[in-house]
Amino acid sequence: MPSSCSKTHISLLVIFLFSLHLCAHAGDLDQNIEINWGNDQAQMLNSGQLLTLSLDRASGSGFQSKNEYLFGKFHMQLKLVPGNSAGTVTTYYLRSQGSTSWEEIDFEFLGNLSGDPYILHTNIYTQGNGNREQQFYLWFDPTADFHTYSILWNPQFIIFYVDDIPIREYKNSVSIDIPFPTKEPMRIHGSLWDGEGWATRGGSVKTNWTEAPFTASYRNFSANACVWSSGASPCAVNSSDATWMTQVLDPKEVEKLKWVVRNHMIYDYCADSKRFPDGFPPECAVTVIKE
Repeated sequence: MPSSCSKTHISLLVIFLFSLHLCAHAGDLDQNIEINWGNDQAQMLNSGQLLTLSLDRASGSGFQSKNEYLFGKFHMQLKLVPGNSAGTVTTYYLRSQGSTSWEEIDFEFLGNLSGDPYILHTNIYTQGNGNREQQFYLWFDPTADFHTYSILWNPQFIIFYVDDIPIREYKNSVSIDIPFPTKEPMRIHGSLWDGEGWATRGGSVKTNWTEAPFTASYRNFSANACVWSSGASPCAVNSSDATWMTQVLDPKEVEKLKWVVRNHMIYDYCADSKRFPDGFPPECAVTVIKE
C-alpha cells in the first residue's frame, strides 16, 4: 500500500474513532448475542454455546449482537439447513441500526433442492444503496459440519473469508470516490427466513413446507472490534490488539482469492455488462481481482 494512501486512511481513523473503544471477545453466544425475533423458533442451547434458528410457515427467526461496532474482524461458525432447503435464506451479516444511510455487509446462503449446492450470496450496502452482489458455490457441503465465515471491516477494506480463505475483497480508494461504510456503527445479525420469491432459481422453486421446520445452527462467535460507545476512548490505531485495523491481503491470500474467483464464483456484478451497459460502478475499477 503506498505510504500516502496509508496516511490518508489513518487520518480517516482519527476522524471516525472518537466514540469507540477496542474489544476482543469470544465464548458463550449468550454473552454477546440476543434473540430479537421469532420467539421459540430461536433457541440458545448447550449453556449458551450453540444457537439454532428455525423456520416454518408461521415464522422465521433471528438474532443480533448486544454491541454495535465500527470496524472489526468478526467470526461465526454456521451449519446450514440440510436436505431440501429450497426457498430458505440463512444469513450472517453486519447492519447499521435505524440509520438514514443504510449500511450492510452480507453473507446470505440461498437454499436449494436436495443434492444441489447452496449459493453463497454476498452483498454490500453503503450510503443507502446495495446492488454489489457476488455469488459463489462452496467447495464443501455446508450442511454436513460447521464452517467458519468471517468479515474483516476496516477503513481500507472489506474482506469476506470462508474457513480463513478470502473469497471477496471490496476496496476503498483515495483516488476514486467509492461508496464505503466508514461512519455508521453496525450490529452483527443472523436470521433464517422464507425467501422463496427469489432465493432458489430466481423464485421458480418454492419452499416445501412439508419438510419444515428448517433449522440452521450457529456457534463460536468472536469479534476483535471497536465497540461503539459514546464517550469511550478511541481505538488505538497502532495497538498490537488491532492489527486488523490496517490488515490487507498478503500475496498468498491474493492467490487464494484468485483461486476462488476462478473456480467457485458464479456471479460478479462487476462483470455484468448487460446490467451496466453505460459502465460499471466506480469501485469495480479497484476491487476486481483478475485471474
